[in-house]
Amino acid sequence: MSKPYTGGCACGAIRYEISGEPMVSGDCQCRDCQRKSGTGHGSYLTFPSRERVQLKGEATHWDIVSDTGNVKTRAFCPTCGSPIYLTFAAMPDLFTVHAASLDDPGRYKPQLVTYTVRGHAWDQLDPGLPKFEKMPPT
Repeated sequence: MSKPYTGGCACGAIRYEISGEPMVSGDCQCRDCQRKSGTGHGSYLTFPSRERVQLKGEATHWDIVSDTGNVKTRAFCPTCGSPIYLTFAAMPDLFTVHAASLDDPGRYKPQLVTYTVRGHAWDQLDPGLPKFEKMPPT
């Protein structure tokens, strides 16, 4: 078994530990991720089960409707404002963390890029990754 993924916000008020491996790690170039990150994309690790997540601290949550019409809930620290995780109403078991929130961001290994249709020429991502104009087929 691999060592747990650990991370949290910049001020340390929110911490997480997740056992197991992510089911997917990827970059997203949708407008929501651009606005949230303040740059051209967001980078995420998605885990298949919330049961393997230990979460400490109280995040502030806000809902947004994605391009597909699904509701995603973004969680951030109310003290420092760091984005920490996302959950999805249509897929309640999934738990997604921001790659930059990891204690060891070097563990992030992107596998794909989504929403390239919204990408910007100045946001150059790994050209070797599979790219999808929107969400890939399931």
